[in-house]
Amino acid sequence: MFNPMLSVSKEIPEKYLKMSTEELEQHIQSIKDELGDRLFMPTHHYQKDEVVQFADITGDSLELARICKENTAAEYFVFNGVHFMAETADILTDDHQDIYLPDLSAGCSMADMANITQALHGYDVLTQEFNLDILPLTYVNSTAAIKKFVGEHGGSCVTSGNAKSVVDWALKQGKVILFLPDQHLGRNTAYDLGIPLEQMAVWDPIAKELVYEGKLEDLRIVLWKGHCSVHEKFHKAHIDLARERDPEINVIVHPECEFEVVQAADYAGSTRYIIETIKNAPKGSRWLIGTEMNLVNRLKDTYTDITIDSLNPLMCSCLTMNRIDLPHLAWCLDKILDGNRDNIIKVDAETAKYAKESLDRMLSIT
Repeated sequence: MFNPMLSVSKEIPEKYLKMSTEELEQHIQSIKDELGDRLFMPTHHYQKDEVVQFADITGDSLELARICKENTAAEYFVFNGVHFMAETADILTDDHQDIYLPDLSAGCSMADMANITQALHGYDVLTQEFNLDILPLTYVNSTAAIKKFVGEHGGSCVTSGNAKSVVDWALKQGKVILFLPDQHLGRNTAYDLGIPLEQMAVWDPIAKELVYEGKLEDLRIVLWKGHCSVHEKFHKAHIDLARERDPEINVIVHPECEFEVVQAADYAGSTRYIIETIKNAPKGSRWLIGTEMNLVNRLKDTYTDITIDSLNPLMCSCLTMNRIDLPHLAWCLDKILDGNRDNIIKVDAETAKYAKESLDRMLSIT
């Protein structure tokens, strides 16, 4: 079975907490300079600016997965993201390359909403009690064990950037899709591909029940009852109120938002799609963005010729992503120099084999 890390997380030494921002930045940069091309630091768009400044590349989940797979030169990857992203990097990179996560507590609440025991039970109920021919898909925001389960059953990973392509492929296989773990991305994507809501069900892993009022022979997709704790904070009422105040406002949201929000928005798409749309927006245009706050603020600071605000003015950043900070990054880099392997993320060989099948299938489709 999957072993999430080689050792347990330890409390950060006091010396890193006492260092000034300038001292931490100088220390981090000096280690980057010393290691050179042996070190690679992929960094997610949701990371805060103090960490992003040291990124070798920034991207969303799909971009970072591809980049890590293609980088065969680096010995050490310091992944400034969350746990499942580091797992994915380990699965796609070579055995001689080590993946470090600066803070081992940087997880993802959505990924935690689907554990392997729940997935196996749900699959058994759907296939044996309901006699459904199931093809599982999983959002990359999931554990390596879930990716393994999907790979073993002929399914694929998806990201918000390629969800339409992968779900379209899955629908053509003639089976009922089980979409883990984000019901909103699954629902929004399937609806865009012409699947009516009446042909979608929800599997509740806590209640252990299938929520569906239609005929089983009409069922096309079963949505796992999971969600993103960030994107679920956006509501249609935010859009309605914004348009009352400014009828010309442009609203763009991430497809992890609820169905009603995505339908009410002017645009919806992946993190990369949001960035590109804002980058190419007409000067003087006004935008509300429904996604993570670090990214919104970075776009606001970058594209000053348009007006940008968060769709939810009370929105906060991704709290688990933000556990990675300068002290933890400096500590992690020191561990590399010291040969300390505490922060390495390692997926066992069997899990990695089948998880990689689900990831490779995704990359081949898109």
